[in-house]
Amino acid sequence: MDKKELKELIDFMNEHKLSELEIEEEGKRIKLKKDSADSPIIIKDNIASGGAQENKGQIAGKNAIEIKSPMVGTFYRAPSPESKPYVDIGSEIKPGDIVCIIEAMKLMNEIKSDVSGKITEILAENAEPVEFGQTLFVIEPL
Repeated sequence: MDKKELKELIDFMNEHKLSELEIEEEGKRIKLKKDSADSPIIIKDNIASGGAQENKGQIAGKNAIEIKSPMVGTFYRAPSPESKPYVDIGSEIKPGDIVCIIEAMKLMNEIKSDVSGKITEILAENAEPVEFGQTLFVIEPL
């Protein structure tokens, strides 16, 4: 999305007095939300809901898919410290399955898979910070 398109969305929000706007188009989702100062800020801009992106042939020569972090935040494998992790190495997942939580600005964001497969690697450490675009999981397609 270029600056002109983003400005058009912000103008649309202002014109219609919207505090939040979410659009999904061609596998890309953007969510705009006004903060308390009434200026729009981008909350998410990622591929599909979980940021799953194919990255074939780059991970140890495998036909692998990576699930990447759609935001900066703190990575959690489970909903609470006492709970069991959403997924482990060897877990089979399908689209819509929650694979982790990323806490950003005191908000817990569930990260869901967009693909079916088996978890072969978990590359982020529990309760550690992650960056936008950082690979969290490596998936072997089924």
